[in-house]
Amino acid sequence: MKMIANFEDHEHVEGQFLLGNVSKGVNANGGAYLSVELRDASGSIVGKKWDATSEDEQLFVVGNVIQVVGETNKYKEQLQLKILSAELVPLEQIDVEKFVKAPPVAKETLIERFNAHVNSVKNEDCQKILKYMIDKFGDKIYSYPAAVSIHHEYSSGLLMHSITMADLAVYLCPVYDCDHDLMVTGCLLHDLGKIIELEGPIVYKYSTEGKLLGHISIMAAELRKAADELKIKSETPLLLEHMVLSHHGQQEFGSPVMPLTKEALLLSLIDNLDSKMVVVNKAIADVDPGNFSNKVFSLDNRSFYKPNK
Repeated sequence: MKMIANFEDHEHVEGQFLLGNVSKGVNANGGAYLSVELRDASGSIVGKKWDATSEDEQLFVVGNVIQVVGETNKYKEQLQLKILSAELVPLEQIDVEKFVKAPPVAKETLIERFNAHVNSVKNEDCQKILKYMIDKFGDKIYSYPAAVSIHHEYSSGLLMHSITMADLAVYLCPVYDCDHDLMVTGCLLHDLGKIIELEGPIVYKYSTEGKLLGHISIMAAELRKAADELKIKSETPLLLEHMVLSHHGQQEFGSPVMPLTKEALLLSLIDNLDSKMVVVNKAIADVDPGNFSNKVFSLDNRSFYKPNK
């Protein structure tokens, strides 16, 4: 079967798709419908399930792989898929190769960049904590995505996101007189809780612990555990824990506390910058110059314009 990137208008489609964003709406006649992001390794397409039932809502869940029968059509010049029928694909029947999306930079290069950032940290307690976490999470640090969907949702996405943030931190620390070692350590560790929050290994879904606790509180607990086991007496673990707890910037976005140090504030801003710019780049990647993207659910349903060159 064709990959999404090769779909054309008015095609009959049958195949497996990974569910990204899912939102519910009501049409003019009061009927419920679902607007979903269908993904494979080549890209994504908006799918519409009209006359959605309660059973549909249980099926169309972020992270599920579903077998779809549908038809492509254009709406406002954007290709989408009308879903005629769908069913859950059992894990053992998932066509894994269809969903293995490679990172934009070779994994080996990313690991080298990660190690360079680790080696740049001179603070002894930061070094101890970094080594502890690397030993604990191992190769998962280098292979996990940063999310099920939205941004950096590919293999090694977590690594790519953390390194990009550390790159930005290295540049911005001297500009704003922030602590280099705290910032680099915070960037490399802030999302490691996602290794516990998500489970895969190829098609990722939220684990029970992830649903009940979330990656922020998971990582905060891991940092406290590390400080206890390493018998660190300085305030470094406390400062790093605060950075993790506040890195979403606002309580309404999942952080239990607001950033209250320079480093915590800068970390939250860098995290927000990288995630949003990646979302925008993904949205306009296949848009012709002079046109707008599909609406981006995670960015207030805005459509982004791709300027003519």
